[in-house]
Amino acid sequence: MLLLPFAPLLDERSRPTVPFEWAWSLHPSVLLGTGILGALYFYGIGPWRRRRGLPPVPARKVASFCGAMLVLLGSLNGPVHDLSDYYLFTAHMVQHLLLTLVFPPLLLAGTPGWLLQPLLRPPAVRWVARVLTQPLMAAVLFSTAIIVWHLPPFYELMMRDHDVHIVTHLMFMATATLLWWPVMSPVPELPRLGYGLGMLYLFLVGIPMQIVAAMISLAGGVLYPWYSAAPRTWGLSPLDDQQLGGLIMWVPANLYMFLAIGVLFFAWAKESEREDDGERQGVRG
Repeated sequence: MLLLPFAPLLDERSRPTVPFEWAWSLHPSVLLGTGILGALYFYGIGPWRRRRGLPPVPARKVASFCGAMLVLLGSLNGPVHDLSDYYLFTAHMVQHLLLTLVFPPLLLAGTPGWLLQPLLRPPAVRWVARVLTQPLMAAVLFSTAIIVWHLPPFYELMMRDHDVHIVTHLMFMATATLLWWPVMSPVPELPRLGYGLGMLYLFLVGIPMQIVAAMISLAGGVLYPWYSAAPRTWGLSPLDDQQLGGLIMWVPANLYMFLAIGVLFFAWAKESEREDDGERQGVRG
């Protein structure tokens, strides 16, 4: 854990009493979880795949999965973790965006469908997966997690209890993976939305997060006292830090969702162009 001087506060987890110093803290639970996930993945695309005569995984998929692991390690260890846990609300918002908007798409893009299909064979598992990955259910679960854990009482509970904080991060990652599933599903058993519906879906699911971000950014007072007691970092007052964090959750996150919508649009246009070319060639034939 973080090796810095701490001052124990009643009814709170300990936190540093000195200004932030750049350092790489490593957390065994994060390293263990990431290591297990990586080991399962490379066993699955290596020995397990070869025994079943399945095709090799394209390098771009392996790179995407490795990128997801790097995002996980970088956001839950080192400066991002230390700043978000003890010093800056802004850093915490950056961490949350990495865990919900960057990690899940990289993970899904890097996972071949045949690696997940054995898990979906039991009818009960397949039924539960279909329910959870329905667009409305996925959107409700993710939006509920975002809204609830940014309400001041729940946010303070998360910051004061490290175990609750860990559960919250797991909840964000799990519900965010469900959020992205309808447009990035790697398995036909849980099919993707069409391009048009996928674009509409991504537009709508971003609205609750933008509302939460706007309320945080426009608040006239400090909503999260945890950061008020932190040593000031980079000259940001608690209110400035809160407003900047809300703006990061509001503007860059919104632009990211529109970028994803743009990717779907260009994929749709490219597929339509291929279909038109096929129809013209059929007419000529």
